[in-house]
Amino acid sequence: MKLRIKGNSLRLRLTQTEVKQFEASGQVAAAIHFGETEAAKMSYILQKTDAPEISASYKANCIQVNVPNDLAESWTKTNQVGLSHRMLQKEGAVLDILIEKDFKCLQTREGEVEADMFPNPDEGKFC
Repeated sequence: MKLRIKGNSLRLRLTQTEVKQFEASGQVAAAIHFGETEAAKMSYILQKTDAPEISASYKANCIQVNVPNDLAESWTKTNQVGLSHRMLQKEGAVLDILIEKDFKCLQTREGEVEADMFPNPDEGKFC
C-alpha cells in the first residue's frame, strides 16, 4: 500500500492483492521504519468500520483510515477506482482523503515492480 501526504491531503493506493486482503479481512496495514526502535516506526492502516463516513485519525505514530462497510464492499467488488471524502476539522480546516486502486504506469520505469497492480484502463490508447 502506498501512502502519499501532500498538504492537508492523504492518499492511499492499493495493489490487487491488498484490495483482496481488505475485502476478506477488513484491514490492510503497512509501516515505514526510520530506525530500529518501535518509536521510530510510523504505521498506516486502512480499516473497514461501521461509521457512516470515511475518516482518518493519527495516534501513537499510526495513521488510520476508516471506510464504512458498504462503501468498502462496493469498492472492492466493482471496477470503481477510488473513494474520496473531505473530512471537516476544527475551525473549518479540511482533510482530503483518497483511497485508490493502484494502476500500472503507462511508461516502464526502471526498478518498478508492477505485476500486482491493476491493469491501466488507458494502456494501448497512446503511442
